[in-house]
Amino acid sequence: MLVPFLGFAKEEDKKNDKKEGVEEVKKAEDTKEEDEQKGAFSFSGYLDSYYIGNFNRPASRSNMGVANARVFDQVSGQFQLGLAQARVAYTNAKSEAVVDLTFGPNADLGNYGNAELFGGSSSSLIIKQAYFTYNFTDKFSMTAGQFGTHIGYEVIDAPVNFNYSLSNLFNNGPFYHTGLKATYAFSDRASLMLGVVNNVDGLGDNNRQKGFISQLFFAPVEDWSVYLNFINSNEASEAVPSVPADKAFYRVLDLTTSYQITEKFLLGLNAAYGAQKGDFQGGGGPSTSKTWGGAAVYANLALTDIFGIGARYEHFNNSSGVRGLVDGRGDGTYVNSYTLTGNFTLADGHILLKPEIRLDSYPKIGGGGEFQQFEDADGRFTKNSQTTLGMAFIYKF
Repeated sequence: MLVPFLGFAKEEDKKNDKKEGVEEVKKAEDTKEEDEQKGAFSFSGYLDSYYIGNFNRPASRSNMGVANARVFDQVSGQFQLGLAQARVAYTNAKSEAVVDLTFGPNADLGNYGNAELFGGSSSSLIIKQAYFTYNFTDKFSMTAGQFGTHIGYEVIDAPVNFNYSLSNLFNNGPFYHTGLKATYAFSDRASLMLGVVNNVDGLGDNNRQKGFISQLFFAPVEDWSVYLNFINSNEASEAVPSVPADKAFYRVLDLTTSYQITEKFLLGLNAAYGAQKGDFQGGGGPSTSKTWGGAAVYANLALTDIFGIGARYEHFNNSSGVRGLVDGRGDGTYVNSYTLTGNFTLADGHILLKPEIRLDSYPKIGGGGEFQQFEDADGRFTKNSQTTLGMAFIYKF
């Protein structure tokens, strides 16, 4: 009689163990779900400064030339603060909220749209990004708020770009948008983003029209990423009568791609073609469609664990004069830029030192005299090219 009794006891013990195991799994699942619902905060940012010398020794100590030769590294011959960033994010399984604040000269330059809209005293000027994303499913999400543009290869954040100075493609494209966008991931190697935004580089809208943005991403093979980007926006102010506001447009078609050929060697390409008709945010504009465009090639090589070197060649053409890049007479022009940048990574990746040399070469205007792009040591615009040499000092956290 003892054997069956003991057998029954063992079966009961197994049932109890199984029940306890199921309860433990359920508790673990409940804890995981609770943790996912709670989410997590993260805080990050960076600060960057630089010193750049200009071989032309311009009297004004400016690298800008006649118009917009540089984006952020505008000052030569003195130490400068670029930008300080503070980014806070809250993330859980279904959503993310980001507040990205920036301060300093480059922050003001990047936020020129809000500076024009709100003046110099608004707190809007420190907002680089402020948005939230909701994940309806693993494949479909929507984002609302102010977010960085999808256009281009380079970004405002100095630690992300290999080169410190920024391209003319970056300078003549959008910086950020305010609106709503949705992204659907077909797979890990393909996705589509569509969105509606107020306008280019501003919180407010200068007319009743809305802009359309899109991005198609696909990865043909592993380590090769391709982005096809587009924006079409009506930037016309109704107070400018040269072209009816509803007939004006600003549009950019942009290709961005990079291929990690080996663990140490990366190739990248950015090409863009833009067109504009009518007024651009109150600044006037052509009565017929005019175009601009360019291409930049990037090659980055990691030589050691702490040092790499990167080269960029860019051709940008604004011969139509529709964008900001003009020559000494105010006519449209084109430029060839050559940039070589080193990248020292120290302090477990927190410190980046970027020595850089760059040549900007413009076509020479016939007849000589003070009609060239760049200033000389006497304050006369007699130079059609400039070479700068300097170092960027970046700390990220």
